[in-house]
Amino acid sequence: MHEDLQILKGLHPGIVLERSLKKRNLSKAQFALSIGEYPQTLSAITKGKRNMNTALALKIEHALGLEEGYFMTLQIFFEIKEEKIKQAHKPSDFPKLRRVLFWDTKMEQIDWQKQKRAVIQRVFERGNDQEKQEIIRFYGSSVVDNILKDKTASKNAS
Repeated sequence: MHEDLQILKGLHPGIVLERSLKKRNLSKAQFALSIGEYPQTLSAITKGKRNMNTALALKIEHALGLEEGYFMTLQIFFEIKEEKIKQAHKPSDFPKLRRVLFWDTKMEQIDWQKQKRAVIQRVFERGNDQEKQEIIRFYGSSVVDNILKDKTASKNAS
């Protein structure tokens, strides 16, 4: 199990479950019914839309002859990876940005790296000096300058 975990760390347990079922030529629906679960539950887990719970993990592990705790260990590693991603995408001085700047979205759901262009533009259009300094500190002055220059260049081209 330890070698498998190193390879599979961070994957949703549903992905691993789906592979295990395919290897054994088992349909998700039939397998779900055989362990007393709804097919929709198993389908949601294999698509990564639902997390694995302990009771279900034990049923699946027993039915597939896997070591107890295998799927829950994968679930924990997946949750750790997700939390690290969340923490990496939040500015450390989050309160320095007023929520009113992002009135149209939940600040907790902003992906600060993928949406940096929109964040930088919004803060420099509507933010105060302290918020602008926070954005420069977080992204770095060269990134902010490049994004603001690109916006100015595209406005002038229009």
